[in-house]
Amino acid sequence: MMEAGYLGVGNMGLPMAHRLLDGGHTLTVYDIRESAMQPLLDRQARRAASPRELADHCEIVIVSLPTLAAFKAVAFGQDGLTQGKTMKLLVNTCTIGVPFVREIEQAMAAQGVTVVDCPISGGPPGARAGTLSVMVSGDPASIERIKPMISLWGRTLTIAGDKPGAAQVLKLTNNILSAVALAATAEAFVMGAKGGLDPEVMVSAINSGSGRNSSTESKFPLSVLTRSFDYGAEMHILMKDIDLAIAQGEELGVPMWVCQAARLVFKHAMFQGAAKEDLTAIVKYIERDAGFEIPKTR
Repeated sequence: MMEAGYLGVGNMGLPMAHRLLDGGHTLTVYDIRESAMQPLLDRQARRAASPRELADHCEIVIVSLPTLAAFKAVAFGQDGLTQGKTMKLLVNTCTIGVPFVREIEQAMAAQGVTVVDCPISGGPPGARAGTLSVMVSGDPASIERIKPMISLWGRTLTIAGDKPGAAQVLKLTNNILSAVALAATAEAFVMGAKGGLDPEVMVSAINSGSGRNSSTESKFPLSVLTRSFDYGAEMHILMKDIDLAIAQGEELGVPMWVCQAARLVFKHAMFQGAAKEDLTAIVKYIERDAGFEIPKTR
């Protein structure tokens, strides 16, 4: 069994940290919200008072944060991770893009710290169920060292390579496909329902056909057809991932026309105040423009 620090125990980090405790590992945790840490403290996890204290106490530190700004603050800010004396391995589970991964790797290397990039996919439901897709890149020996922990998060662990940022490219490829699918599914379901189809009939037929995707299989059944819009990730987080993916494509000289169109769908909602709403709430903005609301069926 291993000991690690866990920084950021929100919608994704909390269930992922629970998985590590379930696997018999020992955790020290830090989050700016005491209430977020409490469920783990109740399970005998230790509390750190700052990112620095976490890095002073733990040789391995796992970071799960929603934004680049939050990551920069805990890494480089006052009492940040770079000021710790014990940390030797930083495991990044965040979607932060290749340029920032390189920046973090260079800064941490100067402190004698190795960075393993380990973004994950599957959202809060996947984190709770332990069915995430785990993508990892970096030093092979370091990846091998943390496998007993990161394998607990999902059924699939894909090693993208030892090239810096390789796992980020893989994650952004996944996320832009997920975002395009969500935008297209929102439009298609509003169209179908307004055209007289039962949403449950659409779910059944599409998930048995060629149109199935992560939105038809999970986001719509869980959060749209229930009208709960509580999948667990705010729209601005998805927007960050979309922006990073398109920037990556443009840097490589790849046309991103369809992805740009999906970006505009979410930007339109963001301009109307949707930034803090659940990402599945994009449906409501399509409905508003269509003058029709998909009925609650669950």
